[in-house]
Amino acid sequence: MRINLTKKEIINSIYMQIGFSKKISENLLDDILSVLIENLIKYKKVKISNFGTFTVRLKKQRIGRNPKTKESKIISDRRVVLFKPSSKFKEFINLDLNG
Repeated sequence: MRINLTKKEIINSIYMQIGFSKKISENLLDDILSVLIENLIKYKKVKISNFGTFTVRLKKQRIGRNPKTKESKIISDRRVVLFKPSSKFKEFINLDLNG
């Protein structure tokens, strides 16, 4: 069972399927990720049609506990990225379950 998909594997897939050189494939992937990150920082939301929506949410400060030592510690507030898949993405994922 596969757990991680690496950047190198994505670059190789672009190289094999589209035929761009590996360097161009790497630049393409880097540019796509840069656009995604820049827009998340600027607009706090990025929607990719038929794929899903990435949003930035602020998590408030809270008290956390180390399960081993039971020591309490304050977890500072932070921004987190959430992903909500589109209905078409969900349908595609569930195709093999429905016949």
